[in-house]
Amino acid sequence: MPWWSWLVIWGVLVLGTLGMLALFAVWLFRKLMAAAAEVSDLAQKAEILSQRAEALREPPFHAAVFADVSELRDEREQAKADRANARQARRDARVRRGKLLISADPSQFSHLNQRN
Repeated sequence: MPWWSWLVIWGVLVLGTLGMLALFAVWLFRKLMAAAAEVSDLAQKAEILSQRAEALREPPFHAAVFADVSELRDEREQAKADRANARQARRDARVRRGKLLISADPSQFSHLNQRN
């Protein structure tokens, strides 16, 4: 084999390797760009989640042992009054529904009695 055939073989091998490396570089660049886009989306979602977590955070616990007795008594009385008001509102709503059922016009349901 002549000496220049070795140069051609090695030249083709080097050019093939460089082409393959360029192809891999383009492939890797595209993957990195896609990963960067996903990271930015993830950062936005993490920001939304942190805002929602702040909104859902409970106030710090304060033991009632150290609170003033009169304040605790007032809070308990207020809670009792709130429950009584809610109970009365539910009772009033039940009475209104019952009155609607009692005073319903039966002629509006006459189509239910007709046979097809």
